[in-house]
Amino acid sequence: MKVFFDKIASATRNARVQRESRLTREVVAEEGRVIAVRVRGTKSVYNTVEDVHGRMILLNDGDLLAGVLGTRRALRGYAGVVPERVQAGDLLDILNLGGVIGRCTSANIELGQPLKAEVLGSVLSFPVLGERTGVPATIQENAVPWARHLAPSAPLIYVAGTCMNSGKTFACGEIIRHLTRRGYRVCGAKLTGVSLLRDTLSMCDLGAVRSLFFNDAGVVSTTEAVAVPVAKGLINALNAEEPDVLVVELGDGILGDYGVQSILADAELMGAGLAHVVCANDPVGAWGAAELYRTKYGRLPDVIAGPATDNAVGRDYIEKHLGVRAINARIEHTRLGTTLEEAVFGKAADASPAALSGAAAAAS
Repeated sequence: MKVFFDKIASATRNARVQRESRLTREVVAEEGRVIAVRVRGTKSVYNTVEDVHGRMILLNDGDLLAGVLGTRRALRGYAGVVPERVQAGDLLDILNLGGVIGRCTSANIELGQPLKAEVLGSVLSFPVLGERTGVPATIQENAVPWARHLAPSAPLIYVAGTCMNSGKTFACGEIIRHLTRRGYRVCGAKLTGVSLLRDTLSMCDLGAVRSLFFNDAGVVSTTEAVAVPVAKGLINALNAEEPDVLVVELGDGILGDYGVQSILADAELMGAGLAHVVCANDPVGAWGAAELYRTKYGRLPDVIAGPATDNAVGRDYIEKHLGVRAINARIEHTRLGTTLEEAVFGKAADASPAALSGAAAAAS
């Protein structure tokens, strides 16, 4: 069967789905499989999907959408799973803005029930040139290889959070912008979470020479079972760009189901991390983050950022009682960048590559 898609979700990106595609009614109920669905119903919130270019576009009743089967475990979003069996005609749910589709098991009260999606079939891929018989597409096609070991790496700056929407992506962007302006070659990555392109696109917008996330490794949403080899594969790939530093976001929270704790417990990944930023929503979250890092990972964060540092009340508590620098990424972005530059490179502010280059030019 031939179809013409109205929208192609960003989660399908590895599969390179064409606007005009062929389907089979047979569906493999497996995470990462690319499927065609018909949007059923309308909503006034959470009614958009991100396309493969990172644009948010409105979903309308009746739209033909290419999405990906997957799971989600979001505290402030939807939770859902891939059913044991999926067949044409089933009504599933659109679980996230990246086009992840499954059966919703828990909805957030602020978002209401998710949009419904009627399954039409699997999108076919034609990997062999000239071959007329297609195979069901998956985002494991064209994926960055996973890795058991971390190759020699540029230093890593980790940005984690106490939960989603705690300011991690904003902090990553300000760090990348500072280091780029200081003359460093920076790469960015998002190592955990559920598929959405916008966070790594923003890293490139702010100066990263390249950014990757777990979807590039063929993963819809990370788990403790896959987070570490996926992270090592992505970091190895980014080191091919010969960066001076990598800024990596750990999506979701330091307590959750997406595998953040597995990454923080891995000796190779922690060994490459020269600085840790944790974003917290309130002083209790900041205390919990500091306590978790101290007791479980044998260190304190270098910086606590996020809404807990929006004014002096939170900042004073964090610095006086937790012994961690409290820096707000929105109002103290230069201090945040300088602090992490010194933590990673051990250089004074006037000893960056850009400053050294300028000094050499002046001398000549």
